[in-house]
Amino acid sequence: MKIDRRSILAGLGATALGTSALTLAPRFAHAASVKDSSGRVIETPDKVTRIFPAGPPAAILLYTLAPDLMLGWTRAPSPAEREFLTPEAAAKPELGRITGRGNTANLEIVLAQKPDLILDVGSLNQTYVSLAERVRQQTGIPYALLDGRFDATAATYRLLGKLTGREERAEMLASYAEEVFRTVSQRIGTIPQAERPLVYYARGTRGLETGLGGSINVESIELLARNAAGGTKGGMANVSIEQVLTWNPDAIFTIEPAFAENIYREPGWSALAAVQNKRVYLSPRLPFGWIDFPPSVNRLIGLRWLGKILYPERFPEDLNQITLDFYKRFYHVDLSEAQLARVLSGRG
Repeated sequence: MKIDRRSILAGLGATALGTSALTLAPRFAHAASVKDSSGRVIETPDKVTRIFPAGPPAAILLYTLAPDLMLGWTRAPSPAEREFLTPEAAAKPELGRITGRGNTANLEIVLAQKPDLILDVGSLNQTYVSLAERVRQQTGIPYALLDGRFDATAATYRLLGKLTGREERAEMLASYAEEVFRTVSQRIGTIPQAERPLVYYARGTRGLETGLGGSINVESIELLARNAAGGTKGGMANVSIEQVLTWNPDAIFTIEPAFAENIYREPGWSALAAVQNKRVYLSPRLPFGWIDFPPSVNRLIGLRWLGKILYPERFPEDLNQITLDFYKRFYHVDLSEAQLARVLSGRG
């Protein structure tokens, strides 16, 4: 049976989860107490060795820090994605997701995995705090909720380091994240917001889905540029081509290869300055997207890429070398020249 967030929050968790499931809940002596990002005290075993990621951002964060602790993926990596993961991690099973759109995790599978910890990374609003606490109460499994905001990346790494006993590696990754944000701030901080490029983020095969102002999906874009759809606050939304024409962005970024290829042949888009000036960019996405999809620590390398495109004179570093270093440091892989070219093309 699935963990249904709405049922849990409505107080129907005991019925939905079932008494038979509850008898499978792990029992262990708590040896460590750490406060998660929501302020809840998480009591974990002395040695955490088995972690169940509740959603894609959690899975990526955990993989970058401690792939050996990850029980599986919320969605099995595709063959193209597996090439850019360690063989051991690539072979881990698909377990489904507890949180987010289309939650698919089967509770019996969660319990059968006997995790020491359930890890969620994302929103800290009351909906997710309540879900975390109810699942913990129903199953007996510690459930940590960590801050998924992009600018909280360093703090989130350090907190996960405490939860897993991997403080030294967590500090290394946290320091890298801090340096990326510091570099961006120093190099473009003096550019007034009104003078920054106007950027449209195109999602979907028709390019008419985008992130509104403050959406987690466009956090990296909004750090560097003006979001064309930023006048309205919210998450992802569908817009019309007429609205995009009204915005007339300076540049368009997308994660959709077909859209990036077809936009120059579509009459409806031809009047845009970004199209006329050949400023439509396909984001790298192997093994994880550089802008979002999902919005996790994979966006750190995307900030470097976005900066080099939007402000080439302010980001003169060799992106090839930066990419090689990031993939080794975060994804535990050494890229060949052919792999590097495929990643940067966005078409892998």
